[in-house]
Amino acid sequence: MALNNIFSGWSIQMAQGNNKKLLTKRVRKGDKGYPIATIAFYGPNNNLATKAVCAIIIQEGAETDPMKKWFSSSDLRKSELVMSEILNFIDENGAKSVSMIQEVIGCPHEEGIDYPEGNYWKGRDRFSGEMVH
Repeated sequence: MALNNIFSGWSIQMAQGNNKKLLTKRVRKGDKGYPIATIAFYGPNNNLATKAVCAIIIQEGAETDPMKKWFSSSDLRKSELVMSEILNFIDENGAKSVSMIQEVIGCPHEEGIDYPEGNYWKGRDRFSGEMVH
């Protein structure tokens, strides 16, 4: 019985991260043409992604549509459930290419809704995290 518990725990641990790996593998395949899925993470600082956005670009020059957003108080980059939902969204929309930035690239607030709130990103480069003045 103890052996079964060990193997059960092992298989659960091995399953963790699988969706993230699948998503990263899709990104590594590179440009396979349109439609393209873009994934970006946002948060109150550069260490906590409380918002994830996945958008589909059907063809060159097209607006991003459809788009889906996820929100949480914890880091969404570590959520297997969110990674699974992102993969499903990508598959449902037939994306051939996937582009994802692992880093948090800005605040989670949206212009016209709750922007600007928070001060971390004010005057900061979204990609380097450095202050720009």
